[in-house]
Amino acid sequence: MTFPTFTSSQTDPRARGKELGTHLREQVTANLTGYTDLFTVAGATAGQVRAWGERALEASAAWAPPLAEEIAGIAAGAGLDPWQVAVVNARTEILAGIDMVGHGECSTSVVLPKDGPPRTVQTWDWHDHLRDAPVLWEYEQASGRVVRTFTEAGTLAKIGVTSAGLGVHFNILRHDSDSADLGVPVHLIARRILDEASTVEEATEIARSARVSASTVITVVTESQAASIEISPAGVAAIPPGPDGVLLHCNHFLDPDLAAGERHATERPGTYRRMRHLEEHVEGLSVADVNGRALAMLSHEPDGAPVCAHPDLSQPINQRWETVATIGLDLPAGRLRVHQGGPCQVTEATWQTC
Repeated sequence: MTFPTFTSSQTDPRARGKELGTHLREQVTANLTGYTDLFTVAGATAGQVRAWGERALEASAAWAPPLAEEIAGIAAGAGLDPWQVAVVNARTEILAGIDMVGHGECSTSVVLPKDGPPRTVQTWDWHDHLRDAPVLWEYEQASGRVVRTFTEAGTLAKIGVTSAGLGVHFNILRHDSDSADLGVPVHLIARRILDEASTVEEATEIARSARVSASTVITVVTESQAASIEISPAGVAAIPPGPDGVLLHCNHFLDPDLAAGERHATERPGTYRRMRHLEEHVEGLSVADVNGRALAMLSHEPDGAPVCAHPDLSQPINQRWETVATIGLDLPAGRLRVHQGGPCQVTEATWQTC
């Protein structure tokens, strides 16, 4: 099984968005429906969701006008209003506004070896009713930079890699300062980093320039650098690798100042168990083969850390979690290696290259 792919032929933001929205109309609409259902179960009203989408669109237009144009283009192609596509891009912010916290979420490993390219892998956990949300999207900018991203149809970026030799991983965080005063969607921060940054320092400056209302961590990797950029309304911190070149992140803040406002781990401490699992399997996470790195992530609940998640179908949709994808970055090639599903389903033949 593989995720759908799309390659844009347009470089103008609105035209590129319209082309994608037209081609992926059903998937974008299905994602909007899936998120609307999730927000409803979590307690949001239709009026709240629309207002949040409109605020997110305003914040996006003020911070990155071309990205707001691209959202408008996707909406035109998919037969939706721009605020509806903004809702899909701002789902992290809306979930923070609803104050929803869940068991699942992602685990990321980056190893910078003394020789050879970075070795990365992450699991991407999400609600099982949205397992068909992802798409692998390739687009080229007017500058000639090519970006390839694992994202959700209609969302401008998530995990990705560029022909400029920079890649990003993506994990959600929660902080006491998160609020319903919608700011710039964190997925748009990832998009601007992929579009514009060539170094960890440039990526960090992009993150610092956005007023956000929700928290996340974007782990940025280049040939010789890496940092987990923790983002929250309370501030931004860049966490470097250790002296051994290892950088691990789950769903709790590592920066001491930001950790004082930790929300996710105080309610869902499984993130600490997942981090311990990664720490105990650094040797496997350091191998050159992405399949081997994925297998080093393998751990189920209740046997150990829930790095590889499977949904409990007795729970409501806002409390059901599944490892939808396992992803590694191939920086020298500017490519993503993607497996549909969790580490327990990985084989040499299940990897999709984008």
